[in-house]
Amino acid sequence: MILTHAGTSPDIHPDAWIAPDATVCGDVVIGAGARVMHGARLVGEAGGRIELGRCCIVMENAVIRAGARHPCRIGDHCLIGPGAHVVGATLEDQVFVATGAAVFHGAHLGRGSEIRVHAVVHVRTRVEAGAVVPIGWVAVGDPAQILPPDRHDAIWSVQEPLDFPQWVYGVARDEPAAMVEVTRGLSERLGVHGGDTDAGS
Repeated sequence: MILTHAGTSPDIHPDAWIAPDATVCGDVVIGAGARVMHGARLVGEAGGRIELGRCCIVMENAVIRAGARHPCRIGDHCLIGPGAHVVGATLEDQVFVATGAAVFHGAHLGRGSEIRVHAVVHVRTRVEAGAVVPIGWVAVGDPAQILPPDRHDAIWSVQEPLDFPQWVYGVARDEPAAMVEVTRGLSERLGVHGGDTDAGS
């Protein structure tokens, strides 16, 4: 399904292919030879562009999102695995994001880096060119520290000052009603999708 959102329709190269049950919504530019497979979702919110480079492959049920504060650029010859989640990040060319991996707002993945199965790249984290985040491990910080998931205290010591709630939602972590503010803001921003239309109509 190709949807116009907030007056912006996806720009899809004629040589790209989008599965009929995938969703491409809003400010999304898709390059030549790209393939967006079944159940994948690419959503460029108002003011937040997604750029998908030449011969990029987005596998089944992957999610790629961008918002006004966090655009998303994926370079040429990248592979986004099934069920992976990439939001508001920059991926240089030839990056591999494996099945179930998550890459968050403001992350930057260098050319040829690999984010393996169920690995996580936190907000504002820079993974160097050619680096590997192993299966289930966590990359956090700039430059990234790559740590096993059982090192929670070490991960948190780097992650806490990156301030996910403030960076992503503009809400202070210590705000007493933080979740109320986060969900209220998201409700308002996502509510505009009620006006999305089929880009072919």
